[in-house]
Amino acid sequence: MKILVLGSGLVGGPMAVDLAAEPSFAVTVADINDEALDKISKRGKITTFRCDVRDQHALGDLIARHDMVLSAVPGFLGFETLRSIIEAGKNAVDIAFFPEDPYLLDDLAKRKGVTAIVDCGVCPGMSGLLVGHAQMMLDETDDVLICVGGLPQVREWPYEYKAVFSPVDVIEEYTRPARYIENGKPVIRPALTDPEYMTFPGIGTLEAFNTDGLRTLLRNVRAATMKEKTLRYPGHIEYMTVLRETGFFSKEPIEVNGILMRPLDLTAALLFPKWKMGEDEGDITVMRVTVKGKKDGRHSGFQYDLVDRYNPATRTMSMARTTGYTATSAVRMMNAGLYSRKGIIAPEIVGGQPECVRFLLDELAGRGVIYKETRLPEAG
Repeated sequence: MKILVLGSGLVGGPMAVDLAAEPSFAVTVADINDEALDKISKRGKITTFRCDVRDQHALGDLIARHDMVLSAVPGFLGFETLRSIIEAGKNAVDIAFFPEDPYLLDDLAKRKGVTAIVDCGVCPGMSGLLVGHAQMMLDETDDVLICVGGLPQVREWPYEYKAVFSPVDVIEEYTRPARYIENGKPVIRPALTDPEYMTFPGIGTLEAFNTDGLRTLLRNVRAATMKEKTLRYPGHIEYMTVLRETGFFSKEPIEVNGILMRPLDLTAALLFPKWKMGEDEGDITVMRVTVKGKKDGRHSGFQYDLVDRYNPATRTMSMARTTGYTATSAVRMMNAGLYSRKGIIAPEIVGGQPECVRFLLDELAGRGVIYKETRLPEAG
């Protein structure tokens, strides 16, 4: 099978390496960054191709030469890129996490006979799949809480943070309003709100805050309360809130000494170098998914815990492992014929098929990414 990976960044590159290790896959990586392509070409039997995904003609020609596409482009390019993939009639796994509603492409995908699994990372991704799986095992779903964060192993002043995926998409987490369900009603709150402390074994105390990570769960899961929160080391909320409220994340141009500039561009130029992970710096991914409800008239539920760390042997970041290997496992799942429903497919829908959940969990465990399931005590 000929597989095209769009994007050779922090997550796209390791995904290509993982797929290329399988003899039945011929992997091509496309990116606009020559340095990234040169780096990935040395890590396995991988073909590289320089391409700007905004060039629809060139992108369409490239997609047409492959059997399946894995999209790891930045979020602001994701929707139109996925549209191009579907127009070409190719199945896709997508981790672009774009802000647009993916279901706007559902009719097109069905007309083209395409299966496009979207938001297929760790969160969104495995978080939704596990919620969907738990929902299937319960008679009624009452409460869903997802807490997740990608963190540097070493805390360094001032931010005690490094970007473990696209920094542009990180800032989106701080500016995009958070949508969730409370007491059965939809609620919209600013990101970075409702802070709380949470303690994780082996990690310590982290702060959690609202972000817009529920995405398709809002459409596909019925629960009285459903929230998603991002985890950071304590103090991060205040830094990011001050920057946002001062206007440093604004995309509206302002005039400075006769020059028009977007504050976000200046912020990115100053902030992103400080957030860049060093070559051998390690990261941690922490996630807890809790689903409570009723089974046979009794209160019941499930909790899934993930603590994953940078792999020094392969020099693979945890976020690349937990996000990227979820996507590559989904590619293998589709290639094995376990999932073939057409249209835009959210992870929680895949979670309704136990054989797919087991396949993905086994594939991830084989790569050292292990989810611990705890059955919550039943109560009358």
